[in-house]
Amino acid sequence: MSENRKPLLGFVSKLPSGTALGNSAKTHCPLCLGLFKAPRLLPCLHTVCTTCLEQLEPFSVVDIRGGDSDTSSEGSIFQELKPRSLQSQIGILCPVCDAQVDLPMGGVKALTIDHLAVNDVMPESLRGEGQGLVCDLCNDREVEKRCQTCKANLCHFCCQAHRRQKKTTYHTMVDLKDLKGYSRIGKPILCPVHPAEELRLFCEFCDRPVCRDCVVGEHREHPCDFTSNVIHKHGDSVWELLKGTQPHVEALEEALAQIHIMNSALQKQVEAVAADVRTFSEGYIKAIEEHRDKLLKQLEDIRAQKENSLQLQKAQLEQLLADMRTGVEFTEHLLTSGSDLEILITKRVVVERLRKLNKVQYSARPGVNDKIRFCPQEKAGQCRGYEIYGTINTKEVDPAKCVLQGEDLHRAREKQTASFTLLCKDAAGEIMGRGGDNVQVAIVPKDKKDSPVRTMVQDNKDGTYYISYTPKEPGVYTVWVCIKEQHVQGSPFTVTVRRKHRPHSGVFHCCTFCSSGGQKTARCACGGTMPGGYLGCGHGHKGHPGHPHWSCCGKFNEKSECTWTGGQSAPRSLLRTVAL
Repeated sequence: MSENRKPLLGFVSKLPSGTALGNSAKTHCPLCLGLFKAPRLLPCLHTVCTTCLEQLEPFSVVDIRGGDSDTSSEGSIFQELKPRSLQSQIGILCPVCDAQVDLPMGGVKALTIDHLAVNDVMPESLRGEGQGLVCDLCNDREVEKRCQTCKANLCHFCCQAHRRQKKTTYHTMVDLKDLKGYSRIGKPILCPVHPAEELRLFCEFCDRPVCRDCVVGEHREHPCDFTSNVIHKHGDSVWELLKGTQPHVEALEEALAQIHIMNSALQKQVEAVAADVRTFSEGYIKAIEEHRDKLLKQLEDIRAQKENSLQLQKAQLEQLLADMRTGVEFTEHLLTSGSDLEILITKRVVVERLRKLNKVQYSARPGVNDKIRFCPQEKAGQCRGYEIYGTINTKEVDPAKCVLQGEDLHRAREKQTASFTLLCKDAAGEIMGRGGDNVQVAIVPKDKKDSPVRTMVQDNKDGTYYISYTPKEPGVYTVWVCIKEQHVQGSPFTVTVRRKHRPHSGVFHCCTFCSSGGQKTARCACGGTMPGGYLGCGHGHKGHPGHPHWSCCGKFNEKSECTWTGGQSAPRSLLRTVAL
């Protein structure tokens, strides 16, 4: 195997002044925020110091693997497949992206070393007066020079020893201060198995770099070549993957830009809607406050009106009481202390006064009541363009003025729903215009008072109540309708429940001759006949009623109930005309 490659000189790319790497993400740990120390590359391609990773809290991960996860150097594809088993594995979370990182058997120190970060850190350390850099050979003293051939940082003592050895006598030595302007300073990558050897070869079978001792050892029969010879093949494959990944980066950046635009538009829309909400709510609040002031003024007017009425009634009653007392006291004094002649002389005046006082009409009850109610659910019209609710109501329902209405008020049929309406009014006979009253309805058969009929009362919220019920049997029922435990006008009353409507079994016709097509045997319940042996009725002939009628019962109303009983008492009314 010949080493057909360019000499591995110290790779240093000198940048123009002031353009050294300033991206701290390449040189500083995201956890400790200091320069990388033994940086490890995670599967998510984030780099963290070894000590920082060791301080992360590990967790157990259940992994499904084969019964024997070891692979031999001869190729695991020829090994016998073994059943899967559950194995517990230790993992950590990436401190940057929270990706799950399954630790290898060796733990954190078995993760891949990020040599790129190591090389990036070195110039940063040099610009920081060499803090943290120690000799690569003795690992004790501070670095003063660097061997460009070996890519080793050496202290003063090791530098002298380096020059005394024959193999390294002619190596190029550079002062540390002369390297501060370089962007990257390469460092040899040594074999983890053979620390004295540099990784210069690549094992195709194991897909990893190896040293010279590895090739003659465990990788003896593996296809190996110098890294400079295989870098093109493997580098090209990585480039191809990179080309496939870059469009995703552009697409994601575009998606994030769209999200940013949408977020900005969202914020503007939210602010606009919030402004609309504030404007609406402020206007609504002003409308409600204005409506509140109107209601309070209305309430004050009602109070003043009722109070004035009470004061007027009070003054009238007080004056009447004073007149009554004067009359009573004077008359009692006259009758107890006056002589017969004095009584007879003043009798006419006293009698006339007492009779006049006795004829005075007055109410023993207050002329107004305290019935004032606020109805928050009732519409109160519009204020400032807003629909508002809430009214003050002083009306009180008067059961004696309430009215019952409806066609089914006094009639119903068994097993059919009947209904009527209760119209509530106040003492002045005006419709209440609102609901909420306690309406009580009871419907009881006269012969079964312990079996009331189930009733439904629907509040229409306008002062009317829809009352419905379904009687199960025919008969006479008593109906009670009460408000505030007082009967309304017309209550109680009776309802006659008849049997279920009987449909007609015949035909509604003008005559039997027409409806039967001239059949002689067809008959009609009207009793009419025709000459020539016709048993049914005909126009202008004997017994024809002169109106269209039912052939089964003879009724003139097409929507009436059939009264045919099916008996034999009325011979001609039993036969039906067959409609052709």
